[in-house]
Amino acid sequence: MHSISNNNSSIKLSSDNTKNNRNRNKPKVKLTPRIPIMGPPPASAKALSQPKVFTGDHGYVLEDVPHLIDYIPNLPTYPNPLQDNPAYAVVKQYFVDMDDTVAQKVVVHADSPRGTHFRRAGPRQKVYFKSDDVHACIVTCGGLCPGLNTVIREIVASLHDMYGVTRIEGIEGGYRGFYSRNTIPLTPKVVNGIHKRGGTIIGTSRGGYDNTKIVNSIEDRGINQVYIIGGDGTQKGASAIYEEVRRRGLKVSVVGIPKTIDNDIPVIDKSFGFDTAVEEAQRAINAAHVESESNENCIGLVKLMGRNSGFIAMYATLASRDVDCCLIPESPFYLEGPGGLFEYIEKRIKEEGHMVIVVAEGAGQDLVAESLTSDKDASGNKLLSDVGLWLSQKIKDHFKKQTDMEINLKYIDPTYMIRAVPSNASDNVYSTLLAQSAVHGAMAGYTGFTVGPVHGRECYLPFYRITEKQNKVVITDRMWARMLSSTNQPSFLNTKDIIESIMDEAPPTQLLDDQVADNGVVTKEATVC
Repeated sequence: MHSISNNNSSIKLSSDNTKNNRNRNKPKVKLTPRIPIMGPPPASAKALSQPKVFTGDHGYVLEDVPHLIDYIPNLPTYPNPLQDNPAYAVVKQYFVDMDDTVAQKVVVHADSPRGTHFRRAGPRQKVYFKSDDVHACIVTCGGLCPGLNTVIREIVASLHDMYGVTRIEGIEGGYRGFYSRNTIPLTPKVVNGIHKRGGTIIGTSRGGYDNTKIVNSIEDRGINQVYIIGGDGTQKGASAIYEEVRRRGLKVSVVGIPKTIDNDIPVIDKSFGFDTAVEEAQRAINAAHVESESNENCIGLVKLMGRNSGFIAMYATLASRDVDCCLIPESPFYLEGPGGLFEYIEKRIKEEGHMVIVVAEGAGQDLVAESLTSDKDASGNKLLSDVGLWLSQKIKDHFKKQTDMEINLKYIDPTYMIRAVPSNASDNVYSTLLAQSAVHGAMAGYTGFTVGPVHGRECYLPFYRITEKQNKVVITDRMWARMLSSTNQPSFLNTKDIIESIMDEAPPTQLLDDQVADNGVVTKEATVC
């Protein structure tokens, strides 16, 4: 067993699986804190707790998540009830080793440093809550997304069936439900079958965030586990709730479960509901394709979700193979002139007699800037103009005034239909893993974290890793190239210009293997970025 110590805390990293300790004879590697772990700040302090980052040999870095013992020392531990659960008796290694971490990068060179790692999710042998003492709550915030009810159901089922917890409440109507005292008792009977329904049974809303009122409510009600389901804005709120809980010295685990239908959460492989959204988006694309094929000189235009990230549009286009042009926020385009969208539409209509265009809701917002409003919604998101309606009218006006070609245009906006459907089988399984991992982490005393898969392994991630930036389509990546080869659309800008425009914002990727020479020509001699 080895330990990491500083003036304020001591964290032991050792195997917690005495039943089957696969690491009994392995050499232990000493880790040292890169950034000191802060103890509980004074009551008047407003500063945020510092990240828990440790370094080891060969460039190993662990970005750890907070634990209750970081600010409440000498907490008692209890045996995990799972050790007596017959369903897990057949599992050889059902407790996660405390030394297990997951690498952020899996494609490396022989001389590469080991790089950043995250703590592996799963049940621990010791827990920091007695089952009878747990008072848990669940809240959903922001817009709807397939899988919300599945996550709610599985949190309740995991707490009840795995850990014997009976006091679980749903906070009704988002963050404001905390201080308006709206709650819904959640039991296995109440949540049975809700995964077959869209939406969220406990309601949701945007806005209504008041940190002091929320934490006051948590403290007054005696809640000690808070599960917060929402997007990046919601997770920022969850992080602030954790900081206030820590400042007050409360024994409360604050757990985030990232939710965004746009798949714009960084680090994790994908967000729940994304697979369902892509599947449903294909239905709209298929309808547009049928319409366009059945009418002379017809254009089927489909607007899909994607405020800042075009993943749904790109993946739905790739899966469909009926799309002739896909427009996303990350890839600039222009309408008129050589190589523009209008020229491409004319070419496709003359060649095929029809075409299908998919546009993400955040695409082309610079082109409709004159009609943009500066207003924001209750979550602080900038209100976007309807690029679908705008583009439809622009295409109609162009062909009416500039050409002799008469066209038909069918516009389809399935946005709210997609958001409201129940999750498919893939997302149901994924949501189950997220919920169970969240519960295991809270019972093990971890707090101030969110959960998600990194290269297929469920991990605990500090809040700042998923709120510091958004995940976006990298238009110099192979996936975007696959999409372009599927649609045969022009890039609208030369490759060098696009790379230069996004170089400061593009996240590191292991898929980049092309290099742009000074003349803008793509060569095949670049190294991994």
